Amino acid sequence: MQKKYIDPETVENLQEQLVKLNRTTKVAKGGRNFSFSALMAVGNKDGIIGLGYAKAKEIPDAISKATDKAKKTLIKINLQNGTIPHDITEKYCSSVVWMKPASKGTGIIAGGTIRAVLELSGVHNILTKCFGSRNHINSSKAAMKCLTSLTSCREAARLREIDMESYFD
Repeated sequence: MQKKYIDPETVENLQEQLVKLNRTTKVAKGGRNFSFSALMAVGNKDGIIGLGYAKAKEIPDAISKATDKAKKTLIKINLQNGTIPHDITEKYCSSVVWMKPASKGTGIIAGGTIRAVLELSGVHNILTKCFGSRNHINSSKAAMKCLTSLTSCREAARLREIDMESYFD
């Protein structure tokens, strides 16, 4: 399935959130060299979300590069009444994320990195579980993969060549 990216200029109320900031150190002959990596999520809390990861020598540079990458990967996801339309499980590397729709008032039951992605995408009620590796990058990308794989009821019926009205008669 081909992803359709959204132009960030056309989206209103984009919000940014730092999901994870990491500092690495390389010890060389002249001393320690520090480097930073940032994982950023960008969304409008109304079904549009993007994720970006970047590295730089300074913190603000890493954050701005990751934000730019996240804005380039904005996608539209299918939501129904503040939750997802159906159960879904997706894998990215060795991280497996399972998501299940929840009733109104449940809230977001998720870990830190997955919670940030879900909050910015506009999901209000959901149950999630992360299996395998809990690496921040892999689990957030697995969550993004789950959200991009969601289909609406009408889309699923169209793909299966089923008449929706025959089900509701």
